[in-house]
Amino acid sequence: MLQADVLIIGAGIVGAACAREFARRGLSVAVVEQSAPGGGATAASMGHLLVVDAEGAGDDHEYQLSRRSMQLWGQWLAESGEHEHVSEFQRCGTLWLAADDEEWQLAQRKARWLQSQGMNAELLDARALRQLEPLLHHRLVGALRVPADGRVYPPKVVQRWLDESRATLIRGEVRDLRPGRVRLQDGRLFSAAMVVLCGGLASQRFMPAGSLLPKKGQLAITQAREQSLRHQLVELGYIKKAHLVDEDTVSFNVQPRPAGQWLIGSSRQIGREEREIDLPMLRRMLACAADYLPSLPQQSLLRCWSGIRPASTDGQPLIGAHPTLRNTWVACGHEGLGITTSLASAELLADLSLAQPAGLDARPYDPARFGIALPA
Repeated sequence: MLQADVLIIGAGIVGAACAREFARRGLSVAVVEQSAPGGGATAASMGHLLVVDAEGAGDDHEYQLSRRSMQLWGQWLAESGEHEHVSEFQRCGTLWLAADDEEWQLAQRKARWLQSQGMNAELLDARALRQLEPLLHHRLVGALRVPADGRVYPPKVVQRWLDESRATLIRGEVRDLRPGRVRLQDGRLFSAAMVVLCGGLASQRFMPAGSLLPKKGQLAITQAREQSLRHQLVELGYIKKAHLVDEDTVSFNVQPRPAGQWLIGSSRQIGREEREIDLPMLRRMLACAADYLPSLPQQSLLRCWSGIRPASTDGQPLIGAHPTLRNTWVACGHEGLGITTSLASAELLADLSLAQPAGLDARPYDPARFGIALPA
């Protein structure tokens, strides 16, 4: 029977980050995954790397987790050397777009707040915005530019982190979870000093009822074009819409790809987890994008797809001790911030599970906040 110090369930971006972090601390790691590593919500994501500020719809916990993670991303990218080839990293920066005077005031508050934290953030009026991104609609009032933000291709990152961790990859689906033991559907049994649950929505089987919620999203990518975009483009109302749990939403979110394509998001359908594309929602999302990029309807789409975000029901990820299972830890429910916050989540979980001083306040992420009653 294979034994490891740490047995991680789930080889998405968070599971791979945890594997890398525990290996960095000298522990042996095994990872259980029923499909391709990085092939679930991780593969369906846009790959944003950005700091969520605490002004407006954000909060200080999101800011602290995302900022620490961006520091760790910077360290890893520097250590990786040819990081453009390793992860398709692109420091394109983010433009938070203001469509009216109210959003322009929000942009100004965000800029002041980020600057107060020592971050590089600048305001662009309508004229400067048109010069920087001439394909945007000229009715926009301005934008907040955060130049340090970027993007990666997450499946490549997952494979790199699993390689760095030298993890043993176990193919299979978990049937039963006990302290220090995992049994798969085919009957195989594995043991470890510690089990870490990073299985996205599949983790709900082993968590308190009501702690996780699916949020379906549609994505589309265009054919390459000669005149492209230089920045990630996001409407200022994005974060507020992202945390809603009682209505479906679309937001403007477009990202340039290295080959000149545009990756278009985003939509959220609460409680939906079927994989088929929802054409009415896709059309609604594309119409929203065309409001900001008037030339979009003249472009051809290369591909459309959907993905399911594993969200917590209160908007904060679950990072910490399992509420009922000894020696079992949880890191899931990151929703749309999983790529950005993966490294800081892994660092925090390793600190907690190894009884080491934590650099972040772990209380907002404690899985015990959802109670201890498990699904029937």
